[in-house]
This record gives sequence, C-alpha cells and structure tokens, in this order.
Amino acid sequence: MLYKTSGFLRLTQMGCCSCFGFTKKPRKLKPSSVAASLCSQELLLNGNLEDLDTDLYNGIHGSYGVLPSTAKASENILSRRAQNGMICRGVPVKETHQLIRSEDENGDKMVNEYVRVCKIGSGSYGKVVLYRSIRDGKQYAIKAFHKSHLLKLRVAPSETAMTDVLREVSIMKMLEHPNIVNLVEVIDDPNMDNFYMVLEYVESKWVCQDSDPPKGLNETTARRYLRGIVAGVMYLHSHNVIHGDIKPDNLLITSSGTVKIGDFSVSQVFEDGKDELRRSPGTPVFTAPECCSGVSYHGKASDTWAVGVTLYCMILGRYPFLGDTLQDTYDKIVNNPINIPESIDLQLKNLLERLFCKDPDERITLEAVARHPWVIQEEGLIPEYVCLCKRRKFSKGSNGF
Repeated sequence: MLYKTSGFLRLTQMGCCSCFGFTKKPRKLKPSSVAASLCSQELLLNGNLEDLDTDLYNGIHGSYGVLPSTAKASENILSRRAQNGMICRGVPVKETHQLIRSEDENGDKMVNEYVRVCKIGSGSYGKVVLYRSIRDGKQYAIKAFHKSHLLKLRVAPSETAMTDVLREVSIMKMLEHPNIVNLVEVIDDPNMDNFYMVLEYVESKWVCQDSDPPKGLNETTARRYLRGIVAGVMYLHSHNVIHGDIKPDNLLITSSGTVKIGDFSVSQVFEDGKDELRRSPGTPVFTAPECCSGVSYHGKASDTWAVGVTLYCMILGRYPFLGDTLQDTYDKIVNNPINIPESIDLQLKNLLERLFCKDPDERITLEAVARHPWVIQEEGLIPEYVCLCKRRKFSKGSNGF
C-alpha cells in the first residue's frame, strides 16, 4: 500500500497528509516555518487509513493560509456570477432547506430521500457517507458537516472552515463537465446544525491506486488519464476557476475509464483574465516554484505545474521533488532540475521538461499540452467540450446579437 512507502512517511512528516483524512487540519504556516509543520508520527501511523481512496470527497487539505481580502474577493465574484446567470449547468444544483432524518423499513438511517449505506471517508471538516436514493435508486457520496463545527475552525484571522465549504459549493454550482465530479444537491436547513453536499458517486479508484512506487502506469493508460485531466482543468480555467490542488488523490476513475476531478475545497475564482492569487496551494509536493516564496502567483500556471507533477507520478511512480522536511522540499522545487530517466520516450521527456519549466511565463500552457505530439498520438486531438456557456454564445451569435 502507498502509505507504507518511505516517500509517504516523509510526506506525513511534512504535514501535507491531511488530504487523506486522518490528521487534523494543519496550522497556517509560512513556507519557512518548518518546525511547526511536523506531524506526530504516532498519530499518522495510527490514523484511519482504510478509506484512502474516497477521502478526496472530504475537502481536507494542506492549505497554508488565505488573505481575508482574497476570500472576500472570491465571494463577491461568485455572487455577481450567480446574479448574472453565469451558471454553466443544464440542470441547476438542487437546494433543499428542509431536513428530515428518519429510518427506512430496515432500520437504516435516512436523510430526506437518501438511505445510508456505509461511511466511506472522514476528516477534520466532517465525514463522507455513501447513500442510496429511494427515488432514482442511484448511489451518492454525501459530505456531511456540522455548521457549528465549521464556524469554530479558524483557517485565517477572519475566516472559518465554513468560508471554504461555502466557496466550494458556490463554485461547484456553476460547473458541469464530464471530467469533474458533479454536485447534485445541497441540504441546508436553517433550523438544523447539519449541512450536506450530495455528490455523484464514482464507484472506482484513484488514478494511481494500483501503481505504488516504484511502479508506474504504462504510457497508454497515463496518456488517457492525462487527456481527461487536461480537458477538465482547461474547462475550469476557461470559467475563471483555479483548482489549486490537482494531484492523483483528487482524481477518480470511473468504471468506463473517465477521469473525474474532485475536491474544490481550496479552489479560487478570478475575473477579467487576472489569475493572480495569494492563497497558498493545497499540497507541498505539487506546489509550483513561484508559489514557494509566499507571494502572489498565477493560478493557471501553478495548476499546470501540478498537472506535470501528476503526470510524473503516473509514469514513474514517485514524486519529482521530495525532501525530508517541508523547507527541503520547497528548496528542491525551486532549485533542482527535473530528473527524467534517459530511457523515457523522447516526446514524453520533452513534455515533462516543458511542464517543469521553473519560469511560469515560459512554462507550457495546457492548450499547448493538449496539442503536444505525445498527448495526441493515435487518439488525435482532445475533443472539444461545448458547454452550456458556449452553446448560449453560439445561439446569440446565430440570432444576430
């Protein structure tokens, strides 16, 4: 299992494993504050490791802080988009303001129309439970929170965990894409402490679940997954959303082989093409060099770097830059050249080198990745997804507006 490898143990010591749902949310640190980021080895080894493949639904991450002005700006942007009808969904997210907790004829617990099946994940924000709808018979992954708990969790001087959850909900309400986990319903009864996010359930596995180091995926499989990842992230960027935590743990594969991007708990929004952000990314080993200094960075380029780290992990089964401490890892990300084996395919080597360009202005864009020879191969160009926004734009154009 992945958590038995030495690389994973080093990760736990760096305080970036809360995304797995078995540590407390780390304190907000500057990158240079190494000593404060060390986690208890005993806590990590004795934590809940059995639900690793489902914890991406939890929204538990390794964020290191957010400026209050950034959170407020995101809130304002999302509010304006909602008011202006800028929602790229054919079917709106259902909003339910009445919560009925009951039992079915078998004594199984119910939340409105959903019958509890089993718990599939947990974290410091809440838990994730598998439910079955009595209306359509489908299974759903439901993130369950207590609002009082979220309001007590401080993630910044003037922000609580509730801010993160509400922003995640607001972002997911506007998105619909075959490579993104779909938010189906939000249950928020003003008279109850419970808060639920009903998500589509992907009954499969992580991108790298069967590729423990040093074994990686074969190029054909990795290419297929990368094409889905690129399509999904390009869609997000075209809708002014930065994911902020692209990594194998946040990517699920359906039974038909489709990649689904999940966990928007550290995602941010921007407008007018200005993707300059101040919030630190989600997981240190996937952090771009420009993000390690603690100053502003461009979200699109940092997401692209994380896509590169993900591809590297899929192919080689290890992290490209990993130190013994948080600061050591950051130093390697900023200063060390990328190590690519000589035996690797030359086109793939070229793609990785361009993805790992230290200068974000010179780094390959996702649009160029989608056209890269290694990505195209025999499958051709990545099919364009014509979303609702584009269809509306085409419709207006055809009507002479």
